[in-house]
Amino acid sequence: MTHAALHADPPSAIDKRAFRNALGAFTTGVTVVTTRDAAGRDVGLTVNSFNSVSLEPPLVLWSLARSAASLQAFVESEHFAVHILAADQEPLSNRFAQRGADKFAALDLERGEGGIPLLPGCAARFRCRTAYRHEGGDHEIFVGEVLGFEAFTRAPLVFHQGGYAVAVKKRPAVPKETDAADASISRDALVYLLGSAHAMLLAALRPALAARALCDDDYFVLNILSVGVPRSVDELDALMALAGRRVTAPQLAALAQRGLVRAAPDRPGAWLLAEAGTRAMLEMAAVAKAVEEDALQQIDYSEAHLLKHLLRRVIRNTVKGGQPALWPAAS
Repeated sequence: MTHAALHADPPSAIDKRAFRNALGAFTTGVTVVTTRDAAGRDVGLTVNSFNSVSLEPPLVLWSLARSAASLQAFVESEHFAVHILAADQEPLSNRFAQRGADKFAALDLERGEGGIPLLPGCAARFRCRTAYRHEGGDHEIFVGEVLGFEAFTRAPLVFHQGGYAVAVKKRPAVPKETDAADASISRDALVYLLGSAHAMLLAALRPALAARALCDDDYFVLNILSVGVPRSVDELDALMALAGRRVTAPQLAALAQRGLVRAAPDRPGAWLLAEAGTRAMLEMAAVAKAVEEDALQQIDYSEAHLLKHLLRRVIRNTVKGGQPALWPAAS
C-alpha cells in the first residue's frame, strides 16, 4: 500500500473542490427524477446519484440536497420515476438542471402511478414507490421500491469529470491478421482507413447522383449551398478544398443553366440553391441517410457519435490556415 493510500486527513481538512474533482473520476449515468407535488404540479430534476440497491425485492436509490426547492414535493409524494437518459438527451438533462423553468413544456408525457410524469425517449425508466428515506449528510436519500419499468434499446448519456460523455462498449480484441501486404502498407494508417471509408461511401451514392446527372463535385457544391447561406466562388472553393476538391466559375454557371443554382439577389457574385437544386438535395439527403445507416450497421449510437466527433477534431487539427466556417458567425 502506498503512502498516499495510508494518508488520511480529518474530514474538516478535506478540500471540497478537490474532493468533488476526485469523485468526478467515477463515471455515472445521467437521470431525471420526476414526481407530482401535493397541488398536482409536475416536479423534476436532473440527478446522477442513482444506484440499484436490491434485485429481490427490486429497490433503487437516489439522493437530493436538503437545500433543493423540490425536496418537499418528493418528501410528500408517495411515488417517483427515475429516467435514465439516452445519449441524445443532453438538452433534456440541461433543461431539468435549471431552476424555475417550465421543465415539462411541450413534452409528450405519459403518466404513471399517482399521476407521476413519465418522460419519452429515455434509455430506461423506473416507476417507484418511496419505501424509505434516510439522512445522508447534506442530502436526503430516497430508496424506492420498483413497481414497474421500461427498458429501451438506446445508448445512455453519461457524466465524467464534470462534463457529458459518450459510453462506448469495448469489443473483444480481434487477432490481427498479417500478410505480405502489411509489410509495405499499414492497414491501420489513418489516411488509408479514411480514404477507404470515403471512397466506399461515395461509391454508394454515385448511382443516385448519376440518375440526377450530377458528378461528385456538383454534389459537394450543392451540399454546401443547402445550408442556405449565399457563397461566392472563392468561398465555395475554400470549403470544397477540405474534401480535396475545387470549384470554378464555369462549373457554377453550368449548374445555373440547369436551374440547380441561382444568383443571390442581395449579394453580387454569390450563389444560392434554386428550387430544382433544393429538390435534388432533399432527395439526396434521404439517399445519403440510407447509405450512412447501412455503413453503420452493428455500430451503436454512441460509437457513431464518437466517430463523427473525432473526425471533426481530425479536420480541425490538420487544416492549415484555419478552417472555413460552413455557418457564418453570429452577429
